[in-house]
Amino acid sequence: MMPDLTHLTITSLLLSGLSLTVTMMIIVFIISEKIKNAGIVDVFWGLGFSLVAGLYFLLLHISGQGWLPRQILILVMVAVWSLRLAWFLWLRFKRQYPEEDGRYASYRKAWGDKASLGMFGAFQLQAFLLASLTLPFAVAMLDDRSSLAASEIVGVIIWLIAVVGESIADHQLESFKKDPANQGKVCQVGLWSHSRHPNYFFEWLAWMAYLIFVLASPGGIYCLYCPVVMYFFLTQVTGVKATEEQSLRTRGDAYRKYQKTTSAFFPWFKKGADDAAI
Repeated sequence: MMPDLTHLTITSLLLSGLSLTVTMMIIVFIISEKIKNAGIVDVFWGLGFSLVAGLYFLLLHISGQGWLPRQILILVMVAVWSLRLAWFLWLRFKRQYPEEDGRYASYRKAWGDKASLGMFGAFQLQAFLLASLTLPFAVAMLDDRSSLAASEIVGVIIWLIAVVGESIADHQLESFKKDPANQGKVCQVGLWSHSRHPNYFFEWLAWMAYLIFVLASPGGIYCLYCPVVMYFFLTQVTGVKATEEQSLRTRGDAYRKYQKTTSAFFPWFKKGADDAAI
């Protein structure tokens, strides 16, 4: 159902976004079943934020609500971050295919003959989570103030740091993995010598940037849950926790030593003197 385009609200925008993400994840589930690889969902998780932000922009442009420069700014911020992430995840998926990402392979093994049902539920959970996390984009785009607040400028600066940091972390890890001499070793180069998961940290920092950006908008304070939710999922569910379990299975004692010397999430100084790859 299309929302009333004469006067859009936060609720109508979020429902439109939810309709899009649910439909997208149903299609992605069908594709994943056909190719027998659930890892493809990661690509669309990243892409989905751009699609929803684009939908909000289009609907608000039709309705004539909000301040266009702010709408363009937040759309560009989301698109650059989201499309970069989606592209990186696509390259990772293509490199591993047809092998399934270890996280999803372990879920499939645990769920047994109910794996397809479990994956469908997991995909739809991502659809609901994705849509709910787009609240800052909707709030910012609905804001009709004709100037940028200081907090919005600060948000843009933090966003730049987050995007550059995550790009560097991803590049360092990929370069490390491509070197045959590093087969079976733990990446501890660059940012990875200060955090075991700098990519996840900078992804979370991007959500802090969106929160700070939107605080000056009416209702912006209600977006506080977004970086909180992302921190929980990145550290306790699909991010750090799942990745560390997989790393312990594949790298054993080498990774345990890395855990003892290096911060799990927030970048910090190493506890030991050995900064080289194990």
